[in-house]
Amino acid sequence: MIRPLALAGVLSAAVVLAGCDVTRSSVVVTRSPGGYAPTHTATPSPAPPGGSYRVMKGDTLYSIAFRNKVDFRDLASWNGIASPYTIWPGQDLRLSPQGHETKPAPSHAAPVVVAAPPPSGSTPHATPPPTQPAFQSVTEADVAPPAVPAPATTTNTPVVVAGKPAESVVPVPVPVPVPPPGGANASAPVPSPVPAPVENPPAATPIVTSGASRNAGGIAWRWPADGTMLKKFSSSDAIPGIEIGGKAGDPVRSAADGVVVYSGNGLVGYGELVIIKHSDSFLSAYGHNRKRLVKEGEKVKAGQAVAEMGSSGATRDELQFQIRRDGNPVDPLQYLPAK
Repeated sequence: MIRPLALAGVLSAAVVLAGCDVTRSSVVVTRSPGGYAPTHTATPSPAPPGGSYRVMKGDTLYSIAFRNKVDFRDLASWNGIASPYTIWPGQDLRLSPQGHETKPAPSHAAPVVVAAPPPSGSTPHATPPPTQPAFQSVTEADVAPPAVPAPATTTNTPVVVAGKPAESVVPVPVPVPVPPPGGANASAPVPSPVPAPVENPPAATPIVTSGASRNAGGIAWRWPADGTMLKKFSSSDAIPGIEIGGKAGDPVRSAADGVVVYSGNGLVGYGELVIIKHSDSFLSAYGHNRKRLVKEGEKVKAGQAVAEMGSSGATRDELQFQIRRDGNPVDPLQYLPAK
């Protein structure tokens, strides 16, 4: 009787232990699916705008960066442009670094991917060679034989130097020699020299030295207008900044010392706009003006009049004021003195 009882005890203990094992195993299996999900909790960093932009007359590197909410230094780096940031009309600028291009959708669903390969020896007609441009304009030279060589002409290549727009820079005409008929011993034409940038002159507009200022970000800031604030900053706005009311013709003053890097009306929604660079990190913008009083490249002082208040691009007389730090809009109230 002792052996059966002992055997029964052993079997009971085995069942209990097996049950414990099953319990532990089920706990592991139950917790495991929800315990590891690093890929779902990772937050991707915001990507640059992507694509490209074709430079137009009146553009500057600063205005293009401002329009696309990127740092002008990044934009220059992505396109291999060194100071003084010379650009020219018709130039295509990348809006993202290498490796961040957005591939066109047709490349993922092109029917040629599933089409049968052409027979050997045949030449495909649908797909051009890799080196062939996507679009090729046809000129008279493509359909008519070449005529007698024309006399030497000059080329005018407008450029944008630093803050100057394309139409404000007078290109230097350079004669282009016509190569001899042989062509083999013809020397390559000398490239056109780029005009040297002129040192920024001071703007000749009134300066108001009175008024409170506040040091923030290494810059002494002051209010750009005397009116009441109509709208506070919101980062979700299409045009993020503050709006200051007033009367048409009221002075709009530079919020700090700097250099005018844009003066024009080419940015939709801003009307007559002035952008001032205060440092490599800080820009300020003054929109909806009735009249701009400064030109690109001019040096301005804090409190100096740069425009007259107006309603261009708006429904009322107001100043749309922005501060950009490293290309990103920031709340101006964090930099301006208390009012």
